[in-house]
Amino acid sequence: MLVLVLLRVAGELPAQTPGAVKVYQPTVASLDSHSVPQWYEDDKLGVMVVWGLYSVPGWAPLTHKDHDFANSDFLKYDPYAEWYYNAMRVPGSLTEAYHREHYGANFDYYSFAADFERESKKWKPEVMAQQLKDAGVKYVVITTKFHDGYMLWPTKVPNPNQQNIVASRDIMGEFTDAVRKDGMRMGIYYSGGFDWTFNRGPVRINPDYEAIKPQTLAYGEYADAQMEELIAKYHPALLWNDIDWPKSGNALKIIADYYNAVPDGVVDDRFGVAHSDFQSPEYVNIGEIRKKKWEETRGLGASFGYNRNEGEAETIAPEELVHMLADIVSKNGNLILGIGPEADGSIPPVQLERLQALGTWLKQNGESIYGTRPWTRAEGDTGEGIGVRFTQKQGSLYAILLGAPKSRDMLLHTVTAKAGSEITLLGDAKPLRWKQEGADLRVQLPATLPGSYAYVLRIALP
Repeated sequence: MLVLVLLRVAGELPAQTPGAVKVYQPTVASLDSHSVPQWYEDDKLGVMVVWGLYSVPGWAPLTHKDHDFANSDFLKYDPYAEWYYNAMRVPGSLTEAYHREHYGANFDYYSFAADFERESKKWKPEVMAQQLKDAGVKYVVITTKFHDGYMLWPTKVPNPNQQNIVASRDIMGEFTDAVRKDGMRMGIYYSGGFDWTFNRGPVRINPDYEAIKPQTLAYGEYADAQMEELIAKYHPALLWNDIDWPKSGNALKIIADYYNAVPDGVVDDRFGVAHSDFQSPEYVNIGEIRKKKWEETRGLGASFGYNRNEGEAETIAPEELVHMLADIVSKNGNLILGIGPEADGSIPPVQLERLQALGTWLKQNGESIYGTRPWTRAEGDTGEGIGVRFTQKQGSLYAILLGAPKSRDMLLHTVTAKAGSEITLLGDAKPLRWKQEGADLRVQLPATLPGSYAYVLRIALP
């Protein structure tokens, strides 16, 4: 690919012709010619594995579980356990008090590396990959470098400010092999906007979010080199950058090089440039079908990283998780769920239980999720007021009921089926009796509904 680029620049190759390999240039106009690949449109469900030094203390308060970021004390009571290093340095924070009590006021955050090294040796990537596959996950992202600068791959790019912040295992490489072996796609998370080994911070008040973004030439070169290394070494299916990209770096070149290496790859909207394949709202409910592809980003709890404070009550319930996925997909979105393994790489039981419940539902009803596209509208309801979400593909309309109707004589508002259409429930192949009543569709449901949480009517058009 590099040879093609050099030849074209030198004028020894003709302009792009149909069927030729497309070469992207580091301009917004060129990058905008990249189409969102079908696999990303189809796959719908991903997982972001948020794992690093912060997984050792694994602690954050539960004060801001609703993520009211604008609250003046949000950073003081930060619910994101992966922000432990920042929060422990905010005077008067609960994390500062926790750290002092459990480790001592003078215990350096990076001393957790010894514990992480010891515990992460127990991690079995093939086990985690199988657990994610069983949950119906189609693509996976892992935190190769979070804001603390600790890296989960054997980088050859030296950090000029701090030593011994690289895991001894090639976690990214081992996990990539396991994930791909199980038929999923593998991507990378990289914190381009923050690196607390270059600008320590901490972020104490909202203006600090911008103030501590490192913008030195050294950091721009460092981030560029590391991202190029990750692309060349692992050919990730996604580039999930966070916060921003240093102005001293070259985000457009990074993205162009990535597309030239991985033409069916995707990039998020957090590079600080006017190009992305998808938008990445975080803990946000979207009310309408969006034309631009988007991906809801959220943890199974209020934190992405492991938080030992989060139990059954703080983790999204299985029914709510299923309903959330259906809602997002009906509006042209994907869902990427953050999971926070413990230091030994094991998924906390409460999170694993949620993943298993989602996987069970998808085994029966995944047809209404994977490979679908939005219908003419996303939302509807039944005569009993039960919410409905719509998806469609290949001549079939799917009506996902967000709850169990009390009556088996169900009225689906403002849905029209053509004469000869067959209506079934996923999980039960027997055709259902139905009739059109003006703009509404009346369907006779079976006495026992298959499955749980949400029930899917498939209206096969003749």
